[in-house]
Amino acid sequence: MTPPGRTEDCNRAQATVRLSQARAFLEVAELVGCEDDELANDNVVAALAVLAGIAAADAACCATLGRRSRGQDHRQAIQLVAQAGPHGKELSQALRRLLDIKDGAHYGMIYVGAAKARAAIRRAKTLISGAARLLSN
Repeated sequence: MTPPGRTEDCNRAQATVRLSQARAFLEVAELVGCEDDELANDNVVAALAVLAGIAAADAACCATLGRRSRGQDHRQAIQLVAQAGPHGKELSQALRRLLDIKDGAHYGMIYVGAAKARAAIRRAKTLISGAARLLSN
């Protein structure tokens, strides 16, 4: 079943690029998380973790489905990533939870908090490791 929304064809080479980008976003998120300014940094950590998760979801979809979500609403990718391999449901749940904090982390004036920032890092790692497994097959 093809989910609604715009998609774009992609291949395993492009999946590798998106996975590399996801890892870079995560690395920067973890570096920022080590800094002392927790009021600003928890939001930045969460925002970067969201970007890492989106890139990893793209990688998983490109690796297994040959297409990725390109709609205006990132939530359209949730249904698509659910189809990405045997752990697609787990990946889609991680992406959904990341997207739940996206607006607040990226655009909001509301403090995300350390617990949500740490959870965002864990979810991004779930997506990155899942995409890496799919690319290694």
